[in-house]
Amino acid sequence: MTTENQTKTVGLCLSGGGAIGFAHIGVLKALEENGIQAEVVSGSSMGAIIGTLYSAGYSPEEMMQMIQEDRLYRVSKLMSFKPSFWKSGFSGHSTVEKLIHETIPHNSFEGLQRRMHVCVTNLTRMAWEIKNQGADLADWVAASSSIPGVFEAIEKDGAFYLDGGVLNNLPAQAIRPLCHTLIGVDVLPHIPPKKLKQPIDAITSCIRGIQHLNSAEGRSLCDFVIETTALKRYHEFRFDAYLRIYKQGYKDAVEYIQQHPEMLKR
Repeated sequence: MTTENQTKTVGLCLSGGGAIGFAHIGVLKALEENGIQAEVVSGSSMGAIIGTLYSAGYSPEEMMQMIQEDRLYRVSKLMSFKPSFWKSGFSGHSTVEKLIHETIPHNSFEGLQRRMHVCVTNLTRMAWEIKNQGADLADWVAASSSIPGVFEAIEKDGAFYLDGGVLNNLPAQAIRPLCHTLIGVDVLPHIPPKKLKQPIDAITSCIRGIQHLNSAEGRSLCDFVIETTALKRYHEFRFDAYLRIYKQGYKDAVEYIQQHPEMLKR
């Protein structure tokens, strides 16, 4: 049964995608310009980072300022490299955690302006989970954005956690029951490869394909799915191209809204 609150609630689900996730900020800008404000948010990986900042009340302009100040920009800023290789990754989470602590001092889900749902992969159970309460927001956002083999796994509550996008890159399941209209933003849509010149090209295509498949259910639950074409020009570690990726996300969202005027009616 649909409640009165559900009939008025807009949900937003943001996918993972590394640097391509900067397109989320452009999408948010386009949504705001069209009067679309989400009250419930979910996200994996970079989608969890951007979604959390959005849920804390930061505007797209303020997020872009953070990037320009190198707080959310270079790979070297996001990763704190470690000299040893016997751990579960060669990079720590200090920068992501520091970003959340600095921008959201209360470090709690309950203190956010919007209800945020962070998707993480529980390696111990080999299942994706949603974290949406407690005063350890920075830990869960860092876990959700912990790319396997790059970041260390986070050990918490007797389990090991990594990037939510490993098992669910578009976690719409978490908020579908909470909202009437659900908008998904997928920055890693399926784009067939034109050339596979090197082994790394095949590996990248396989990883993207797996993430696209594990996003299928989430996509099907959304009323609208905005895709960005930034992946055609940039890859997940092109953090230096943040401005161009942001602009592409904005352009794609504006075009999508124009093609789907029913979004504004709902």
